[in-house]
Amino acid sequence: MIKKEILPATNKTLVTFEYAAAVRAKTVHLVGDFNNWSETDTPMTLDKRRGLWTHQIEMERSRDYQFRYLVDGTTWHNDWHADDYVPNVYDSDNSVVSG
Repeated sequence: MIKKEILPATNKTLVTFEYAAAVRAKTVHLVGDFNNWSETDTPMTLDKRRGLWTHQIEMERSRDYQFRYLVDGTTWHNDWHADDYVPNVYDSDNSVVSG
């Protein structure tokens, strides 16, 4: 799930990414063009009480960002609540969030 909060004093949106912990992952990383597709730079934090992996990023408004979740360093997942999806070079899709 993706939650957005416009930051009025800036041209940015605070985007909260949430990934269900039901997957029983040991690690989940948020990977996208906002971090040069780094598989390690943006680890998500497990909120055991809510059963979600979460991470917040400030993003420029009126811009689209492609991303995916990397689970345990081996398995890629999309966010089915994303704003859009675009094909990638690996015969699958990337999720898209609009800032």
